[in-house]
Amino acid sequence: MHDLTFVFAGFFVGIVVGLTGVGGGSLMTPILIFFFGVKPYLAIGTDLLFAAFTKLGGTVGLMRAKVVDWKVVAQLSAGSIPAALLTLLALKQMGPATAAVQALMTTTLGFALLLTAAATLYKAVRGKATPRAVSDQDRQAATRARHWSLPILFGALIGGLVTMTSVGAGAIGVTVLMLLYPLLPLQRIVAADIAYAVPLTLVAGLGHASLGSVDWPLLAKLLVGSLPGIWIGTRLMQKAPERFIRSLLSVLLAYAGVKLIAI
Repeated sequence: MHDLTFVFAGFFVGIVVGLTGVGGGSLMTPILIFFFGVKPYLAIGTDLLFAAFTKLGGTVGLMRAKVVDWKVVAQLSAGSIPAALLTLLALKQMGPATAAVQALMTTTLGFALLLTAAATLYKAVRGKATPRAVSDQDRQAATRARHWSLPILFGALIGGLVTMTSVGAGAIGVTVLMLLYPLLPLQRIVAADIAYAVPLTLVAGLGHASLGSVDWPLLAKLLVGSLPGIWIGTRLMQKAPERFIRSLLSVLLAYAGVKLIAI
């Protein structure tokens, strides 16, 4: 029965990710900690690989649709991957299972959820207003950031945050991309966000696995539920009231963030 509960949790998160585009980490990690009593370091490590595998499937579909701007992905990855490796090195030195590091993880996770809640609400209110590029020439200009260093800097911040908390590659990543690439169409912003999250969460997740911070049987159960959930969620997306769902989700994420900070 407990196994089916994990599968159902994965299914639920999969549907929400498919409906809203918000990364699974902002939902799955609090669910594992609050509802299943999983230790924070295990919840974060397991969820990173959960995100890597689920977003890999999404990236394959986006590649076939030819909507991934790899230049944007490379610029963000240039900051996020080194930051993830440095964060993993720091976790190895401190020991992820120690009380001090777990307290740091839950507090950082709480603030990351509050940021995600704000980013989700921002997308609900302003997401549709993003200007759209209309030609290949416009797209070349649209993939040029306001300054070359900004994608690397923000990529590094997100890379460290994701490695420490498993949260940040979804709603925060999309919001950052909207600010850095204001002329890029929203569809391509979401595609770039999903694509760059794959190597980031894979590197961070495998790093956590090397530290013993991944529950492999739990990961398998979550994926059994999430993969069909994402498939259903993406098909319901056209019919669902997106603004209402994102607004409700931002409230739930803010509540979870406050609870984690208060632990």
